[in-house]
Amino acid sequence: MIAAFSVTPLGVGEDVGEAVAAAVRVVRASGLPNRTDAMFTSIEGEWDEVMPVIREAIEAVKTYSNRVSTVIKIDDRAGVTDGLTRKVATVERHLAGSAED
Repeated sequence: MIAAFSVTPLGVGEDVGEAVAAAVRVVRASGLPNRTDAMFTSIEGEWDEVMPVIREAIEAVKTYSNRVSTVIKIDDRAGVTDGLTRKVATVERHLAGSAED
């Protein structure tokens, strides 16, 4: 599965970069495939691997604020591995004009 999530501390002002970095640090330390962009961090693995990492990331952000907002989107598809790379590669092939999947 791939889980894309965003964790934001509330009530700490506009600059949340340090708190978000704490969450991303947890994800990167997990050893699971992951990517971070301007809006979400995506992590790939089995449910029992991914969900504890997200929970730990939320706990890391809670050290900056008593209130945390979390958004999670999950793509749980059996038999798929390397989805973080393959999904993007498929889109790039279509953008390049190749219809091959």
